[in-house]
Amino acid sequence: MTPDVCPNCGADVPPNAKACPECGSDENTGWSEDARIGGLDLPDDKFDYDEFVKQEFGSERKPRGISWLWWIVAVVLILLFVFLFVK
Repeated sequence: MTPDVCPNCGADVPPNAKACPECGSDENTGWSEDARIGGLDLPDDKFDYDEFVKQEFGSERKPRGISWLWWIVAVVLILLFVFLFVK
């Protein structure tokens, strides 16, 4: 039986096709019950997201929020604008 989507590459397969038009998979190479989808590189059940984030971005956490310096700059700018409009 021809699948709607190739289990090997994910391309659409026309009805009654003998092989996938994209990768050439057929019943012997990709449509049998024993075929696996191995080309998608999906994480397995043991995937640890926190470990992945540590490997990709390092374990050092950056501080969040607005720094006190930016608060001072904002207040000074507001006071400057108020002073210029009042004068």
